[in-house]
Amino acid sequence: MLRPFVAYLRVYEPLHALGDPPDDRLRAAVAAARLRRTDAGAREQAMWLKSQVAAPRRLLPAELANGRAAPSLLTDVLVLDPADVPDGKGASGPLVCPLELRARSAAALVTFLGDAHPALKNVVLDESGFTQETIRARTKSAMGDLTASAAHTLSTSWTVPLPWFVLIDPNERRLVLGSGRDDPKREVSWRTSLANAQHRAREAGELLEQTFGDSGPGRVLYETRRWLDSFHDDSVIELDYGGLVQLFADPILESDNTADEVHDILDALRSGNVEELAELFGDLREFWGDLAARERSN
Repeated sequence: MLRPFVAYLRVYEPLHALGDPPDDRLRAAVAAARLRRTDAGAREQAMWLKSQVAAPRRLLPAELANGRAAPSLLTDVLVLDPADVPDGKGASGPLVCPLELRARSAAALVTFLGDAHPALKNVVLDESGFTQETIRARTKSAMGDLTASAAHTLSTSWTVPLPWFVLIDPNERRLVLGSGRDDPKREVSWRTSLANAQHRAREAGELLEQTFGDSGPGRVLYETRRWLDSFHDDSVIELDYGGLVQLFADPILESDNTADEVHDILDALRSGNVEELAELFGDLREFWGDLAARERSN
């Protein structure tokens, strides 16, 4: 079964940052560590589908008929050993990334209702059977699921925002090809400490602001820096291609050097090498342009 074509930027926090003391159900879920990282997208997809076929239909995935959070709020977690982070220091126990699907869906719904054309918004409201007042109340309640001031996961479909690569060390890529595109073990990811990600984001952010102002990639990186500031100092960052690995043949994944090229772009900006900048941007546009074309055709 295909995984959703979604990439992720995740934060794993020390367990004690998720509650003082953490809920017993959360402790048990962390100890069991049943949810694999490569299964996270499929789990989210299944929870959404379940919410649509339930009777009565749920406004948000991972919630009960009365609008309260389902038990999965505390049990749907990804667990990481600090030893699996090349530059990870500080954390002495398991690192945890809650899926927080209900809260993330609520945030997406609020954004949609705020940005959608009135005609489209009215169709969605009529189909859902919920009033705007009910939706506001439910989404506000769902945002209360978060243990920090932001969700632990950012996600994008069909592509990876280039500013995300600023946060990681290109040399610390984890590449697992597996037995083919459909192998659930297939992976491309990077992990780094929160402190190092913040340092890289700060340096690159200053450079981009000087060069491009506060728009474009600089704005994306600024928002990402603000997001990183929401979490415990001993946290770990993970950039994960997620289900996008199913869209590339083995030789393409092996030769993918997007992370290196993004960092080379920063070096070219510092040195003012215009020719190298044009070449690097051209390479990235060619590599990711194929996925953009597939998204349009779908």
